[in-house]
Amino acid sequence: MIRDLVDSAFQTGYMSVESEGLIHQVLISKSYRQEDMQALVKLYDAMRAGQIKREGTSSQLLQVLQKLRDA
Repeated sequence: MIRDLVDSAFQTGYMSVESEGLIHQVLISKSYRQEDMQALVKLYDAMRAGQIKREGTSSQLLQVLQKLRDA
């Protein structure tokens, strides 16, 4: 599921509020795979580089993604 949401963000250039919420829920439930984590690191890098814009304003997802990136 996470990879589909990340792929959608790369296709549209935007990360929707809904997608951010779904990603957060999947991370909390710990029902993800290693490939999902790799996709999230790429997403984080793309957001930091300005390649993907965020509709949401919460910093919560970025904090989680940064922790994944630094791990």
